[in-house]
Amino acid sequence: MKIEVFKTNVQEASQADKILALLLEHFPGNRINFDMHDCDKVLRVEGKDFIPAKIIMLVEEHGFNCTPLQ
Repeated sequence: MKIEVFKTNVQEASQADKILALLLEHFPGNRINFDMHDCDKVLRVEGKDFIPAKIIMLVEEHGFNCTPLQ
């Protein structure tokens, strides 16, 4: 099991919902969520079968910033 956390600039819950649906389509079986209350609008992905670079690419293709947090 691995966990990756990303800083994003997603502002609206509706935007987060669309990104979540997209990511779950590409990476089914993983736990994916946004913390919209955090100042970094954190995207958290937990699972065994996902590629962080592809997550970043998919989020950025939809017009949002996505950078890994340490």
